[in-house]
Amino acid sequence: MASPRRSRESNLKTNLALDVAIPTHFRCPISLDLMRDPVTASTGITYDRQSIETWQELGNTSCPVTGQQLQHQDLIPNHSIRKMIQDWCVAHRPYGFERIPTPTAPVNRTEVMDVLSEIATTSRQGDVAACARSVAKVTNWAKESERNRRRLAFDGMTRVLASTFVAFARASSDVAVVRILEEVLAAMAMLLPLDEEAAACIGSSPESLKRLVSVLRCGDVAARLHAALTVKELLASGGARADAIAATKGMGEALVKLVKRPISSRAMKASLVSIFYMVNSDEKTATRIVDLGLVPVLVEILVDDEKSMCEKALAVLDGLLSCERGRENACGHALTVPVLAKKMFRVSDMATEFVVSALWKLCKDHKGGGRERCLLDAFQAGTFHKLLLLLQVGCGEATKERVTDLLRLLNGYRGRIQCVDTMDFVGLKRPFE
Repeated sequence: MASPRRSRESNLKTNLALDVAIPTHFRCPISLDLMRDPVTASTGITYDRQSIETWQELGNTSCPVTGQQLQHQDLIPNHSIRKMIQDWCVAHRPYGFERIPTPTAPVNRTEVMDVLSEIATTSRQGDVAACARSVAKVTNWAKESERNRRRLAFDGMTRVLASTFVAFARASSDVAVVRILEEVLAAMAMLLPLDEEAAACIGSSPESLKRLVSVLRCGDVAARLHAALTVKELLASGGARADAIAATKGMGEALVKLVKRPISSRAMKASLVSIFYMVNSDEKTATRIVDLGLVPVLVEILVDDEKSMCEKALAVLDGLLSCERGRENACGHALTVPVLAKKMFRVSDMATEFVVSALWKLCKDHKGGGRERCLLDAFQAGTFHKLLLLLQVGCGEATKERVTDLLRLLNGYRGRIQCVDTMDFVGLKRPFE
């Protein structure tokens, strides 16, 4: 925490900076802020790079100041103005201005196309060392700026990297090959999302899917994260078949392990999204994931975790409840129904719809005594009144039908059972710690 003295000094500098007039020619004509990376357009007007590139990305082809058509989209760095701005910032440092750093020149299309060609050629020839050097260039460019990442993605780098991964996935499993595969995954992870062609390239290659499982199991922390992100992209893009990915030996186990023993929040979220796509593609896959012990883990996530994680856990849990084994496991956990009831209206509209769907499957589709127990738990947790409120607030047609079914099922408990506060889970036995 900053000391009071340091805070006062910072505030003083800010106030002094506000009192200093920035020269007009140092301000970007678009943002009116001090330029950090001045570039000149074909009309001779200088702008801050971020502002003029945003203008161009919106589809504008004219100069914002003059209104003239830009003869080309190229932007030339204005080193003279940049040096003048830097000198001015140094001279006015006592007033709170810090010297702007000298920007790194962004990668251009010619450079990108040259590296694309190098990667394609070296991967085709099986030259691991040369390919690794070219992939390293891509990674370094991607780290430098968002503009570079957009340039690389726009010029098709993800498709070339996907083809490279497939090419080396078919090679031997020596250390050098494993390393280049991890480096390609790292580069692709910086250029997400994958387009449909890149996803289809990897997703249609059994060898590539097996390599992804291997990295998920045995790679270092960074490699496992990159592999998890890649699998999620394969499933989300629509370019790969979810059933083929789910059927890959060890895929489900590797993803569930990243949820049970997370290496990072990002890897855990990516794994949950991947599992969601897999279990919704096939009931047998859902049953297999349930048998890996994921249901109680999801319930525990719902008890303790933040909203984004809870939404993904609810989506997966709802998918697993589509199979009888999933409903049996969920019904056997004392916290399932109370936690679901608690999450209504507390996470997001989508999460509330997942909650309704999950409760509907437990209370309507579940066979045996478990159904009655779920209905009793739901009523005691205050679900009846929350469902009435949801109807008043409004929801989708499918959700509305399920709410109506649940209200009809729960109505018989009115006057016979007392509701409890869903915030209070004291006394509920947790099956594991």
